[in-house]
Amino acid sequence: MADKQDNKFPNIPPNNNPKKKFSFYWLYAVLAIVFIGLQFYNYNGSDTKTITPDKFVKLLQKHYVEKIVIVNKEKAEVYVKQDSLKKVPEFKDAIAKKGTAKTDIKGPHFEFEISSVESFRKDLADAENDILHGDTASAKTAIDKEKILRSFAHITPESETRKNWSGDILGWIIPIGLLLVVWFIIMRMMGRGAGGSQIFNVGKSKAQLFDKNTSSSITFSDVAGLEEAKVEIMEIVDFLKDPKKYTTLGGKIPKGALLVGPPGTGKTLLAKAVAGEAKVPFFSLSGSDFVEMFVGVGASRVRDLFKTAKEKAPCIVFIDEIDAIGRARGKNPMNGANDERENTLNQLLTEMDGFSSNAGVIILAATNRADILDRALLRAGRFDRQIHVELPDLDERKAIFKVHMKPLTLSPDMDVEFLARQTPGFSGADIANVCNESALIAARKDKKIIEKQDFLDAIDRIVGGLEKRSKIISQDEKKVIAFHEAGHASISWLVEHASPLVKVTIIPRGKALGAAWYLPEERQITNTEQLLDEMCAILGGRASEDVNFGKISTGALNDLERVTKQAYSMVVYYGLNKKLGNISYYDSTGQSEYALTKPYSETTAQVIDEEVSKIIEIAYERAKNIIIDNKPKVEQLAALLLEKEVIFREDVELIFGKRMYENHAHIEGVAKDIQTTTENTDNAKREDAKAKEDAKTKLEEQATAKDDNEPIKG
Repeated sequence: MADKQDNKFPNIPPNNNPKKKFSFYWLYAVLAIVFIGLQFYNYNGSDTKTITPDKFVKLLQKHYVEKIVIVNKEKAEVYVKQDSLKKVPEFKDAIAKKGTAKTDIKGPHFEFEISSVESFRKDLADAENDILHGDTASAKTAIDKEKILRSFAHITPESETRKNWSGDILGWIIPIGLLLVVWFIIMRMMGRGAGGSQIFNVGKSKAQLFDKNTSSSITFSDVAGLEEAKVEIMEIVDFLKDPKKYTTLGGKIPKGALLVGPPGTGKTLLAKAVAGEAKVPFFSLSGSDFVEMFVGVGASRVRDLFKTAKEKAPCIVFIDEIDAIGRARGKNPMNGANDERENTLNQLLTEMDGFSSNAGVIILAATNRADILDRALLRAGRFDRQIHVELPDLDERKAIFKVHMKPLTLSPDMDVEFLARQTPGFSGADIANVCNESALIAARKDKKIIEKQDFLDAIDRIVGGLEKRSKIISQDEKKVIAFHEAGHASISWLVEHASPLVKVTIIPRGKALGAAWYLPEERQITNTEQLLDEMCAILGGRASEDVNFGKISTGALNDLERVTKQAYSMVVYYGLNKKLGNISYYDSTGQSEYALTKPYSETTAQVIDEEVSKIIEIAYERAKNIIIDNKPKVEQLAALLLEKEVIFREDVELIFGKRMYENHAHIEGVAKDIQTTTENTDNAKREDAKAKEDAKTKLEEQATAKDDNEPIKG
């Protein structure tokens, strides 16, 4: 690998002798061994058996004690007579404690703690007097008493002061040695700017390195769709593999590529594929890895990252979510304050294309907020190309489904195109979630394979939320919900540009009490008539409540929110209002994020409010008129919803007739397929429930018959 890199990039010196870093774990191991050794030293420092003062008094009474030595005014050492050691069996422990089997060993044989020398001497004298009085009192004759007095020997304690030179020396040496070792480590880390401590590592890059030993297993074959994006990014990989193909024509490798697109479209996945395909060192980190509370840390990490990257060149550096540090400068609301993020960005700009050369280091970055990035960051020479990664179309969704379906155990009749048509607007991450959720749903039902209905349930789960059949809803509320959803379905069927209906349900899902599924047209631009028709269909629920009950409810909150945003966008952003004219206050640069005032006057703001309200009211009145003109059919549709809870496109078609403005022949097929699959599943559920009920009834009948046939006891 190194030889190939030398041939391709002769100006880059190879790094054949990497320095071996000193491991501080060896130092920790040595210190641990020293402390353990000291513990053993202190433990084995004394081989004398410790006794209690009561035990000592018993030794005195039996006249076993030869002498007593008071050591350092803290403890008393007891020496036993040699002839007693030979005769008395209970001294075997003391001999064994001394580590030998001989009986003529020298003492001390026992020891015990004393409170003070004076009190010990007094207690010893009292004990001897008691012993002597007891011996003489037991004498039978005066001669015996005289013998006892002559033979009794008072023991005078000796005092001795001892020094533990080894302990004292170690007590001085070890703390000083530890201080010297710590000081040496700190000085070494400060000298080279690194080390094991986080406080000295704070300025180091947090990039994760993937090289030939830890390369990514993902390749471009694992990235479905994104064909145009893959062509551009594969060119960079191809340059790294065969640079002569481009350099012979005088071309230069792009210094950087910026992946731009909505969340979940596969930007990071593309970068992982580059890491797996390029076969060169690949540094991966996030934009937030540069951000720290310490001043100057971000710029230090940028310098360290590029320093390491140059040592590993040719290599690729991938910065995910670069908008964390790449925001346009000068937009900080705290004017006059030191902006650490701007300092980090300045250092990044210098490293990417500054005075020093950066040969062999390619920068990849990803963001879904390219509009707020600094223009100096986007210029040619830093990010030479922007690669747009958009939401997948129908064919790309089919390819993505095929990739994520590979590890799944699927039903033989699984139709990938059907699923792709069911998921307009889904990103690659959403499709991966659908596949995983379908597997979980099938496992929850104890199935051996994943069927089409499991995928439909997974899509419904992701779009509408979890089905809540146990939610307590009164009959009056259920009726209101049915008319509300019937209003949506009716108007979307009758207006020209509304999205085609697939199914409607009044079963609660997530936070919604009812829901309608549509199959929106995949278009790139939208005209005024299409927007107004969509707003009319959105307001159909509230209009149906108003017409059929004469009162409205809070159930239209989400509808009102969507309609208000859409009307505001028409007036303020898209210039679709005649009174305000062809004016747009949309800021694609993101510079107005920190602005405290609107980019228009108070008079214009009043006009905007009036026009937004007018657009919504016109759409609402139109929705009411459509409901009034078709009131019997809306009531029939609501009654069908109350009866079946879930209705499909064919049910609406039976009531309202063929849709006049249908432009997509495939919609009927998709809706029919959904209806058939769902009805088959519902029939299977009903049959299963009926079988369980029949089995339960049969068991009850058998139990009753058994009770009738039993003889009466008692």
